Amino acid sequence: MSEEAANAPLRAGVVGLGWAGQQHMAGYHALDGVELVGLAGMEEHLLAELGKRYDVPGRYASLEAMLAEANLDVLSIATPTAMHAPMAIAALGAGVHVLCEKPMAPTAAEAERMVEAAQRADRVLEITFNKRHRAPARTLRRLVADGVLGRVYYAKAGWVRRKGIPGLGTWFTRKESAGGGPMMDIGIHALDLALHVLGEPGVRTVSAATYAEFGPRGRGGGSYGVGARTAEDTTVYEVEDLGTALLRLDNDATLMLEASWAQFVDHDRFYLELFGTEGGARIEVEGPDAPQIHVTTDVDGIPANLVPDMLPDAGHEANVADFVELVRSGSDNARGQVGLLRTHVIDACYASADQGREVTL
Repeated sequence: MSEEAANAPLRAGVVGLGWAGQQHMAGYHALDGVELVGLAGMEEHLLAELGKRYDVPGRYASLEAMLAEANLDVLSIATPTAMHAPMAIAALGAGVHVLCEKPMAPTAAEAERMVEAAQRADRVLEITFNKRHRAPARTLRRLVADGVLGRVYYAKAGWVRRKGIPGLGTWFTRKESAGGGPMMDIGIHALDLALHVLGEPGVRTVSAATYAEFGPRGRGGGSYGVGARTAEDTTVYEVEDLGTALLRLDNDATLMLEASWAQFVDHDRFYLELFGTEGGARIEVEGPDAPQIHVTTDVDGIPANLVPDMLPDAGHEANVADFVELVRSGSDNARGQVGLLRTHVIDACYASADQGREVTL
């Protein structure tokens, strides 16, 4: 990137006008050296409202129109999952750097095509995993890296909801458009957080099970996903509402993963628990007790419970800022590889559940 180009404001666009898309808009709007110049979506009232809120001059009914007219440098994709791959590939082919919402794509095969497109175009492709920026997650990652817990050999991670199916009959509950249910939608957050905190160990095998006990009966619906959905038929339910998996990691540790949209639990919670040779830790990222971090250890042989000071909190805005910094720095290492690895693991979870056996990655 030339010095002149490096100093010029980045021209940013967002496709997708729902909650996630609005987080990206706010992130760009808050950054120096970035101009939010285009929004794309089919909801005319939202286009007008959000365009006015963020003072965005370009408002488009389609991504194609925005790519043709807005002269973008960077694009955030916050649309239904099935649209991620074709939109990302089109934008990358047009020379635009892409920040895509999780999950990366409905299948690993589509995610691989996204990575290949980023490599061909020599453009940044990043996937939004905003939970790793939350205060307890950042603090726990530092504790693990500093060896406070010793060697972590067992972990549990999950995001469970009591009534949280995000729109019965919407794209969330249709296999073709969503790729899967809570394992794909929110389980991938728990998976990413666990592997990120643990230092990115590889996953060797997966043994999983999935259940659809509430959605097919029209139960378990909640307020998640409101604002960007249209339910043609609220009886359509083609995905799981609970998934669980045992992952064997290449450092010989194991990870128990669970994700549910509907389950008889006391309350919604997003958690990560680690068990090491010198200590254990539990964080609550979402839920009534969040944000919290607790560490258990021994001090001179005496059991001790610690509550460390937490690092500052962040979320989507940190993802957007990190993405912009990667673009500015000319990084050639950010081509969607981490998102692809996560998608391969979720693919393996569904394959294991369907086949009733352990799957090797």
